[in-house]
Amino acid sequence: MPLSREYHPIPEFINYITFQKRYSQHTIISYQADLVAFFDFLSAHYTGIAINEISPAVVRSWLALLKEQNLTSKSVNRKISTLKSFFKYLLKTGNVLVSPMSSITSLKVNKRLPSFIEQKDMNTLFSHLEFPDTWEGKTERLLLMIFYQTGMRLSELINLKESHIDKGNSAIKVLGKGNKERIIPVRNYLFQKIEEYIKEKKNLENNSGHIYLLVNKKGNKLYPKYIYNTVKKYLGSVSTSERKSPHVLRHTFATHLTNNGADINAVKELLGHASLASTQVYTHNSIDKLKEIYKLAHPKS
Repeated sequence: MPLSREYHPIPEFINYITFQKRYSQHTIISYQADLVAFFDFLSAHYTGIAINEISPAVVRSWLALLKEQNLTSKSVNRKISTLKSFFKYLLKTGNVLVSPMSSITSLKVNKRLPSFIEQKDMNTLFSHLEFPDTWEGKTERLLLMIFYQTGMRLSELINLKESHIDKGNSAIKVLGKGNKERIIPVRNYLFQKIEEYIKEKKNLENNSGHIYLLVNKKGNKLYPKYIYNTVKKYLGSVSTSERKSPHVLRHTFATHLTNNGADINAVKELLGHASLASTQVYTHNSIDKLKEIYKLAHPKS
């Protein structure tokens, strides 16, 4: 739906988070959808209201409507986050003097422990499962290895470039959310497989200027759906876990690190989390593992 004059702050804000904050395309699309929905609500229920007339009560009436529509608390919280960022921007630009979001708090969400694949199943995937001896098979095996050994997000893997591979320091440079850079150390075995893959890329039909590390047989950048389907297919061959996605491999990476004694702050840096709170969810799985060990090993258990 085209934006009317009432929506004029939205494109300005979208430009701000796109070019100055450098948010991901996924976040930008979500923010824009949230704001358009909010202003549609204002047009329907508060005709003629000005930006500086939006009060906490108006915002709460929208949030209440969302809950009536059976949106989850997590989804409502994302919209709250969108509005907080939006009105923070309007304060910064002088379009409003007071933010209606200052008294709006997020809803309580029951934290779900992250799903992960058992270590024995990952060992089966790489040690016993046969991958086709084709370009697709080699690409699929390598992308699974990178996911599991680095904990990258899907978008980070898709945009991983050959220039990000630092063999001298045995590390991979990753550009994460907000274009933030982090360095992930990796094993020599993975570097060897990456080098073999890069060397074989030169034999592809379209072998000119491979910027991105992982490409299809035509030399083009991989699509998210292709990677998602690949992960789902191979994890389905070794695990009965209900959730099978690239993000589950990210959870698996973090869980296996913490279960094997990795420092939680180190895991935070490897995952590229802005806050330790986001990483601490993995300690629950570690505690469960410790309880299991205690029960088996302690003479009084």
